[in-house]
Amino acid sequence: MGAWHFIAVPKKESEKIKSTFGDMKAGFGSLRVIAAIGKTKWKTSIFPDSKTQTYLLPIKKDVRKKERVSKGDEILFTIEILL
Repeated sequence: MGAWHFIAVPKKESEKIKSTFGDMKAGFGSLRVIAAIGKTKWKTSIFPDSKTQTYLLPIKKDVRKKERVSKGDEILFTIEILL
Protein backbone atom coordinates (compact mmCIF):
# COMPACT_ATOMS: atom_id res chain seq x y z
CA MET A 1 0.00 0.00 0.00
CA GLY A 2 1.72 3.18 -1.21
CA ALA A 3 1.82 6.48 0.61
CA TRP A 4 -0.82 8.18 -1.57
CA HIS A 5 -3.89 7.06 -3.48
CA PHE A 6 -6.24 9.27 -5.45
CA ILE A 7 -10.00 9.12 -5.78
CA ALA A 8 -12.01 10.97 -8.40
CA VAL A 9 -14.57 13.56 -7.43
CA PRO A 10 -17.67 12.60 -9.47
CA LYS A 11 -17.84 14.31 -12.87
CA LYS A 12 -21.03 16.29 -12.17
CA GLU A 13 -19.56 17.71 -8.94
CA SER A 14 -16.20 18.33 -10.63
CA GLU A 15 -17.90 20.38 -13.34
CA LYS A 16 -19.75 22.43 -10.71
CA ILE A 17 -16.54 23.01 -8.73
CA LYS A 18 -14.68 24.12 -11.85
CA SER A 19 -17.41 26.53 -12.94
CA THR A 20 -17.79 28.00 -9.45
CA PHE A 21 -14.21 28.04 -8.15
CA GLY A 22 -12.00 27.51 -11.22
CA ASP A 23 -10.76 31.11 -11.16
CA MET A 24 -9.29 30.46 -7.67
CA LYS A 25 -6.97 27.70 -8.85
CA ALA A 26 -3.35 27.56 -7.74
CA GLY A 27 -0.40 25.58 -9.09
CA PHE A 28 -1.29 22.74 -11.47
CA GLY A 29 -4.93 23.94 -11.35
CA SER A 30 -5.30 22.80 -7.74
CA LEU A 31 -7.91 24.01 -5.27
CA ARG A 32 -7.36 23.97 -1.49
CA VAL A 33 -9.97 21.94 0.40
CA ILE A 34 -10.84 20.40 3.72
CA ALA A 35 -11.62 16.75 3.05
CA ALA A 36 -13.34 14.25 5.31
CA ILE A 37 -13.76 10.49 5.27
CA GLY A 38 -15.61 9.13 8.26
CA LYS A 39 -14.34 10.96 11.35
CA THR A 40 -11.03 11.95 9.75
CA LYS A 41 -10.64 15.49 8.37
CA TRP A 42 -7.56 17.03 6.78
CA LYS A 43 -6.45 19.96 4.65
CA THR A 44 -5.26 19.11 1.16
CA SER A 45 -5.81 20.10 -2.46
CA ILE A 46 -7.80 18.59 -5.29
CA PHE A 47 -6.21 18.48 -8.74
CA PRO A 48 -7.85 18.50 -12.18
CA ASP A 49 -7.37 15.35 -14.24
CA SER A 50 -7.68 16.04 -17.96
CA LYS A 51 -8.04 12.33 -18.77
CA THR A 52 -11.21 11.81 -16.68
CA GLN A 53 -12.38 15.45 -16.64
CA THR A 54 -12.70 15.24 -12.85
CA TYR A 55 -10.80 16.49 -9.84
CA LEU A 56 -8.64 14.02 -7.95
CA LEU A 57 -8.54 13.92 -4.17
CA PRO A 58 -5.29 12.53 -2.71
CA ILE A 59 -5.81 10.15 0.22
CA LYS A 60 -2.65 9.66 2.27
CA LYS A 61 -1.82 6.36 3.91
CA ASP A 62 -2.53 7.65 7.42
CA VAL A 63 -6.14 8.53 6.48
CA ARG A 64 -6.69 5.21 4.70
CA LYS A 65 -5.40 3.36 7.74
CA LYS A 66 -7.52 5.32 10.26
CA GLU A 67 -10.68 4.83 8.19
CA ARG A 68 -9.86 1.28 7.07
CA VAL A 69 -10.00 2.18 3.38
CA SER A 70 -8.53 -0.24 0.85
CA LYS A 71 -8.05 -0.13 -2.88
CA GLY A 72 -11.33 -0.86 -4.66
CA ASP A 73 -13.54 0.29 -1.75
CA GLU A 74 -16.44 2.61 -2.42
CA ILE A 75 -15.70 5.71 -0.38
CA LEU A 76 -18.07 8.35 0.92
CA PHE A 77 -16.25 11.64 1.37
CA THR A 78 -16.87 15.37 1.62
CA ILE A 79 -14.80 18.29 0.48
CA GLU A 80 -15.11 21.94 1.42
CA ILE A 81 -13.41 24.43 -0.89
CA LEU A 82 -11.24 26.87 1.06
CA LEU A 83 -11.79 30.43 -0.12
